[in-house]
Amino acid sequence: MIRTGKIAEVKKYVREWKRQGLTIGLVPTMGYLHEGHASLIRRAREDNDRVIVSDFVNPIQFGPKEDLAVYPRDFEADCKLCDSLGADLIFHPEPDEMYAPDACTHVKVDNLTDNLCGVTRPFHFQGVCTVVSKLFHISEADRAYFGQKDAQQLAVIRRMVRDLNFPIEIIGCPIIREEDGLAKSSRNTYLNAEERKAATILYKALKKGHEMIDAGETDAAKVKDTIRSIIGTEPRATIDYVEIVDRDELQPIETIDRPVLAAVAVYIGKDRLIDNFITGSLNEKE
Repeated sequence: MIRTGKIAEVKKYVREWKRQGLTIGLVPTMGYLHEGHASLIRRAREDNDRVIVSDFVNPIQFGPKEDLAVYPRDFEADCKLCDSLGADLIFHPEPDEMYAPDACTHVKVDNLTDNLCGVTRPFHFQGVCTVVSKLFHISEADRAYFGQKDAQQLAVIRRMVRDLNFPIEIIGCPIIREEDGLAKSSRNTYLNAEERKAATILYKALKKGHEMIDAGETDAAKVKDTIRSIIGTEPRATIDYVEIVDRDELQPIETIDRPVLAAVAVYIGKDRLIDNFITGSLNEKE
């Protein structure tokens, strides 16, 4: 497996692969890889001739009071995992390789970023869209793979690709969970033993909400109230939001009469966790 932190090096290999007529799959990550990331890499390996994994903690998607400095990192472990899964190249740039000191260009998607995580993290998705658009250009990938756990991010990137005519297919992959239901996340490492146990309340609440919709409940307020009440039984949990929105437009709805995203953000102690479920298919072609 090729390791490089240089854009020019990535583009050199991409040119050769394209010359050979090979397809390329891209898995953008911020490193500290876990089984959720592994599922994306496996899917990319199945679909493409070559797989690029980007391993970059993107500074411009962190707010001033967020966890950039302490965000978990283990590049050697990431390389070992990627190699074992058959990735062809891991791209691990420094921030100054990705952003010139005087960089003043950003990519912003309106409307879809106005609620959910966009309320408390107003610059987050601008940072995500900017770095992802750069990675698309650098990799010239045919397909890119994103997890459903970051469902708002997935919807925002899909809209960016549509609006800006990127020649790339976006593949969403299901949430990978621990045995007790907790969604896999690099930030789970912040939780102590008691908080880790408390965090399972997110899945329990969402599971009940999903069951209500499957049973025919169409009143979004009732489903949200049930999810809130279950989370409220855990004293270590503080709700940031519980929302049910149109799956594609991410706007709040009152009646569940179309595919929806039910999403929660909850503080367990000081750590903010997100989770969700969707109704309908994750990808149009599946």
